[in-house]
Amino acid sequence: MQSPLPQRLKSARKLAKLTQEQLSTKLGFDRSHGTARISQYETGKHAPDYAMAKNMADALGVPVAYLYCDDESLAKLLLAASKLSKQELDELVQKLS
Repeated sequence: MQSPLPQRLKSARKLAKLTQEQLSTKLGFDRSHGTARISQYETGKHAPDYAMAKNMADALGVPVAYLYCDDESLAKLLLAASKLSKQELDELVQKLS
């Protein structure tokens, strides 16, 4: 089974309206290699470790779980839930329990 991370990363980057170069700059990557590194993550040629995935998710404003989620509906739910306040999220969890 192929990791959902490459496609989710690309989707999150586009949702944030960032180029690969802009994302690499936000992450503090070396200018000469940063864009290539993001490209390799998005194509699945290389996989980031968890710490890097977390940094990318934070830079893109998405939960890191979104990058690893292999279910489209659940991924959309994660994005929607990440926009809720703590109180709204607690209320939603209460309703779903």
